[in-house]
Amino acid sequence: TAFYSARDQRRGGASGRSALAGHLRDEAMPRLGGTFSTERLRRDTYSAVAEMTYLAGWMAFDASEHRTAQRYLTLAARIAAEAADGPLSGHILRALAHQAVDLGHPRRALALAEASMAPGRYGQATHREKALLAIVHARALAADGDHTSTITAISRAERDLVRADNEDAPHRVHFFQEASLAHETACALRDLGRPRDAEAHFQHSVATRRRQLYTRTHSVTLGYLGAVQVHQGRLDEACATWNEALDAMEHVRSGRARDVIVRMQSDLSPVRQRGGRHVTELGRRAREMLRAIS
Repeated sequence: TAFYSARDQRRGGASGRSALAGHLRDEAMPRLGGTFSTERLRRDTYSAVAEMTYLAGWMAFDASEHRTAQRYLTLAARIAAEAADGPLSGHILRALAHQAVDLGHPRRALALAEASMAPGRYGQATHREKALLAIVHARALAADGDHTSTITAISRAERDLVRADNEDAPHRVHFFQEASLAHETACALRDLGRPRDAEAHFQHSVATRRRQLYTRTHSVTLGYLGAVQVHQGRLDEACATWNEALDAMEHVRSGRARDVIVRMQSDLSPVRQRGGRHVTELGRRAREMLRAIS
């Protein structure tokens, strides 16, 4: 699971997902039908299979294969419940909430995020995992237009992450560090209509991320940063940022990265005539990259 997770972070969910799905089908799932010498062993086995199933769903989500993602994630949530693994259940519900935000379903996103924040899930998680659940709750609140509650949830996530230093957290949340929190905070603020504040957090995310390990997310953050810059009328800065995003997307195979390029092309369309050669060149690069990663 750790190997596939690291590959997903670097190269995107479309890279290696079929191999993981095959391993899950042929090796992991059959173990659930076995007998177990102890209840502890049964629960540990179910948790391990649930986490692998979650990862297959998350990789499908990143590849923009949303029906497949939802099927895997829903199954993962059921297996985690069978394991009585509250923190993992919360983690999976958080992923479903994130997907619902991205697909434009704010009420469903909020219901899922609030379920992830239940005492038996959020309350039993490590501080790093709590921070992740809290910031996705903030994303759902922002998508639903609740400004005050969004800011409260962001503050909770910040406090949780501060408390996570030197903590023994599950591998599934090792990725969630300062840069990740800044990225999700920026998305929430952007969705609340605060582009200047969102830009500051996107910039902080870019500055603090270990980009060699988290290439996919780095490219997406740069894409989002360029979008908030162009929406504030700063075309030259946006083009420079988007060129960095395209540089980072080399070797990435991700539906979310592809969506960034499609959005970039849409944002460039109304300003193409006044943008000059650098806009034309950026448009050419975007088309080439879109062909490469599709």
